[in-house]
Amino acid sequence: MESEERELPLQKTEAPTTSKRVEVLLWCIALPGFGQLLNRKYVKAVLFLGLEFLVNLQSNFNAAIQLSFRGQIDKAISQTDYQWLMFYPCLYLFSLWDAYRDAGGGGAPYAFLPFVLSAFFTTVGLIYSSNVILFGSLWGPVWLPILFCIIGFGLGWLLKGLLS
Repeated sequence: MESEERELPLQKTEAPTTSKRVEVLLWCIALPGFGQLLNRKYVKAVLFLGLEFLVNLQSNFNAAIQLSFRGQIDKAISQTDYQWLMFYPCLYLFSLWDAYRDAGGGGAPYAFLPFVLSAFFTTVGLIYSSNVILFGSLWGPVWLPILFCIIGFGLGWLLKGLLS
């Protein structure tokens, strides 16, 4: 009976920590800086939000997203300022990593690898997004980087597992 009493507080404290990390990651996916707000890291939050708006506006990323969702990939490519958008993957994924780490995640060895490789692969996907055709289609500045991000995250998890 004593061991049950000792385990219950641990279970209660672990669940909110995991829940907090998931909450922070999901809000940060919605908009970089929101995870930092939840973590009460206000200076970082303002920095990430400011950089997000700067890069987003300068690169015309919202227009590219809207056009990509409508299937107008050629227009999305022509609207995009790639010199500015090249900053976005690293900014976005570092913001996710930072919020996750501040929420108590990232303690395992090489926990950063999925985030780092996602940033790298997303950037590579963006570089080739205006001319790579996969499955007979041009994917453009939104869909190809997302595909490459998923590949980078998967390879990061695999590498993390192999190195740990």
